[in-house]
Amino acid sequence: MNDLIAAIATASGVGGVAIIRMSGEGALPLAKKMFSRKGEFVPNMLYPGTIDAGSFSDYGMCVYFRAPHSFTGEDVVELHCHGGAEIARGILSRTLELGARMAERGEFTKRAFLNGKLSLSAAEGLGEMIAASSQAQVRAGFTLYQERLTSVGKELQAGLTACLAEIDADLDYPEEDLTERSLPQIAAHLGEVRARLSALIAQYGAGRKVKSGVRVAIVGEPNAGKSSLLNALLGYDRAIVSDIPGTTRDINEGTVEIGGVNFLLTDTAGLRESADAVEREGVRRAKRAIEGADVIVWLVGGEATAFPAGTPVIKVGAKSDLVRREGCDVVLSSYTGEGLSALRELLYERGFGRENDGTYLLSERHYRALKDALSAVEDALAALDGALPELYAEDIRRAWEALGVISGETAGEAVINEIFAKFCVGK
Repeated sequence: MNDLIAAIATASGVGGVAIIRMSGEGALPLAKKMFSRKGEFVPNMLYPGTIDAGSFSDYGMCVYFRAPHSFTGEDVVELHCHGGAEIARGILSRTLELGARMAERGEFTKRAFLNGKLSLSAAEGLGEMIAASSQAQVRAGFTLYQERLTSVGKELQAGLTACLAEIDADLDYPEEDLTERSLPQIAAHLGEVRARLSALIAQYGAGRKVKSGVRVAIVGEPNAGKSSLLNALLGYDRAIVSDIPGTTRDINEGTVEIGGVNFLLTDTAGLRESADAVEREGVRRAKRAIEGADVIVWLVGGEATAFPAGTPVIKVGAKSDLVRREGCDVVLSSYTGEGLSALRELLYERGFGRENDGTYLLSERHYRALKDALSAVEDALAALDGALPELYAEDIRRAWEALGVISGETAGEAVINEIFAKFCVGK
């Protein structure tokens, strides 16, 4: 897979600079046919000059990265031209005329993986950064890109390998009766692996919030100030505000970023009994939003409301410019702005949690692999008492292979292709 590929590596449209990237055998000879520099290209040096696209020329720059010291691990050349869409397309077309082929989606990053420049989970972290809709997702993606999850997986695999070595020694020298002495060591190793796997798996809830946002249900009786609060948190008028109870009959939604994390706010219909069929439907939808929320903002007033067990509830005394309520987590006024900053802090603390700032378990694929590894380790631990060593050794191997799926060591071709197909063409 060292044939020469080319693609536009920058976003489409008009911009200051566009980059046409080539990777593979023959990248530098092809670039020399298009670029005006006559001398040698020193790797990692950016040279100014004229780019010949055949039907036109542009003044730009060229840089050469020599294998294996490049992103893909192959010879890479980038041509930097002015950012007009037609300029970049014309230069790319010229590279194809001279022998390059059009890169497939994610092929540059896929080559980096195949050439050992990064792990599969690191590549996924790069994809998370590119697709991020919040700063938290960028941070989590960068942690993945830094091989954090891969490093942890390899440490756990090393512990499992040590267990297998103990078992192999027992099987190779049965006359020494090593099993009795090695079993406590194997059990200790597996217990540590199980604990670390459980801790990783527990991160997935936070990872889901990083990727998809924290779901917030704003609830209360009619005319409690829910729509005004939604508008105040968003910083613009999203919901209709009226003194008439029952104005909100459907779900109003908006997204606000707090501490780099997206919070998906839902303004619900007022909770009360009603003979109006439309309002009853609004209350039903409000209850559905409550059931799916990660945190509930309850504007207190009237009778107490029962909420799902385990869902954090922030008790808010709204309309503090008119009335001061006691026993609330925060009192606020959407009109004056009092208490809004305190509410944002509470939303972050109870809806996300500061202990989750370093989370890096974002992918369902990683979650399933860790669950499979944990299941295999638990099977091995259960089999230690009385089972043949060959049987619990097989469970340990299953755990090792499940962890290899994260780094890509044991991932199948279909999984690898699916991951890189999510990238853009020039990445």
